[in-house]
Amino acid sequence: MSNGFYKVPKAVNEPVRSYKPGSDEQKSLLAMYKKLYAQKADIPLYIGAEEIRTGKTVSMHPPHDIKHDLGVFHQAEKEHVEKAVETALEARNKWSATPWQDRAAIFLKAAELLAGPYRDKLNAATMIAQSKNVFQAEIDSACELIDFFKFNAEFMTDIYQNQPESAPGIWNRSEYRALEGFVYAITPFNFTSIAGNLPASPAMMGNVVIWKPARTQMYSAQVIMEIFKEAGLPDGVINMITGRSSMITEVVMKHPEFAGVHFTGSTQVFKSFWKLIGNNMETYKYYPRIVGETGGKDFVWVHPSAKVREVATALSRGAFEYQGQKCSAASRAYIPKSMWHDLRNELESDLNSMKMGSPEDTSNFINAVIDQASFENLTGFIDNAKKDEDAEVIIGGEYSDKVGYFIRPTVILTENPHYITMEEELFGPVLTIYVYEDNKWEETLDLVNNTSPYALTGAIFSQDRYVIDLATKKLVDAAGNFYINDKPTGAVVGQQPFGGARGSGTNDKAGSVWNLLRWVNTRTIKETFDPPKDYRYPFLG
Repeated sequence: MSNGFYKVPKAVNEPVRSYKPGSDEQKSLLAMYKKLYAQKADIPLYIGAEEIRTGKTVSMHPPHDIKHDLGVFHQAEKEHVEKAVETALEARNKWSATPWQDRAAIFLKAAELLAGPYRDKLNAATMIAQSKNVFQAEIDSACELIDFFKFNAEFMTDIYQNQPESAPGIWNRSEYRALEGFVYAITPFNFTSIAGNLPASPAMMGNVVIWKPARTQMYSAQVIMEIFKEAGLPDGVINMITGRSSMITEVVMKHPEFAGVHFTGSTQVFKSFWKLIGNNMETYKYYPRIVGETGGKDFVWVHPSAKVREVATALSRGAFEYQGQKCSAASRAYIPKSMWHDLRNELESDLNSMKMGSPEDTSNFINAVIDQASFENLTGFIDNAKKDEDAEVIIGGEYSDKVGYFIRPTVILTENPHYITMEEELFGPVLTIYVYEDNKWEETLDLVNNTSPYALTGAIFSQDRYVIDLATKKLVDAAGNFYINDKPTGAVVGQQPFGGARGSGTNDKAGSVWNLLRWVNTRTIKETFDPPKDYRYPFLG
């Protein structure tokens, strides 16, 4: 029983380490990298207190060194998925009744463990298996996940403190309880922080979770489970499984006690979930919550008044950090003709200076794309652009998969604003540019708004405040995260809640109170201290 009103420690964003060459922090991280690289992992399913090794394994290889063996992870069969669901539902009875401050304490401890003894391990695991450079790993797997844990604890207290007014003689109050049933969390490869947050945020609100990480993120997912366990998360609250996606999803989403899905991934997969859930509505005890962040075709629009150097930096970083494998990455850009010559030179100079290779060499800005399927898809678009009449590869375009899945930062120039790489999500280091006549800048805003089915992130550049105001209004529905004179990537928990609309998801804003509200049921309680004793109202006379 709680005997006080508690405030969690004030959440502040985790400071980002610089990892300067020769620094102690860099030496420590690279030593961990080498240690993990020399080991062979054997990653089990985590179901309740059990670590289950099915013998049905998948080998893991760094995307930048595809012949190196990192070990294996075990895949679930149908009976393991069913067991995970049963285990989660058994755990729900105690976990949903656990006082909120005890739940908060577990994830606050996880944040401190990650900030301290686990920082190097999770960063190194992300560098190795997801091919992130040292800075991208730091801002993702360390800082952002720490921020998710700390800020979500604070947001949770905001929710519980939100109480109704009470009339004289009456006490009205609201309680926020976990959803009945269990939540299914499906996470992507590209952000370790998302992989940790999607199961953790419903769990913090008292829910139990079946978590299916991406196959290409299993290596760092295991470290997240280690952190959860050391932080004191009870067995069965978060159960980690992987295997054949369609089988797992069918078992989970056809269960009567399926309460919701927390998803980051492709738009088509998310749409298929809506159909599957709709077809199973007669099975469920409740209306499932459907929360998802999906694709993007993120834009940078530039007005003639913008500054060339600022735009070049925004494109270099926004399109090519982490090889463009961010839902928020700049993928299409609209540049005024008067600026194009100078911008092209600046951008080409930037991209040609970027070193590419293993994350272990911290001077490399560019690393490998995640797997062979991604490599083949991206290089197919590049090869077509080299042949198509209405497109031209003007920077980069080289690639090789002899050592790893390496693709040079590539810029495509097109005269067709509806060329395929201006419209289709690529998820890689490819930026397509359309140059417009300066006097058509306002018409181009309409083009930006109407070209893509997505609405995740977007950026505008201008030094003219009237233009900024007009562009902000015209593009009001075009991006859930909108940037003025900045790149369209790098949302920070507590500062820019993240999520998009249209084909980009339900815009429930991960890392905010709005997301956590999706994982609770609210009960309003009215207590009357002196109840009426006569049914007659005064109007009866």
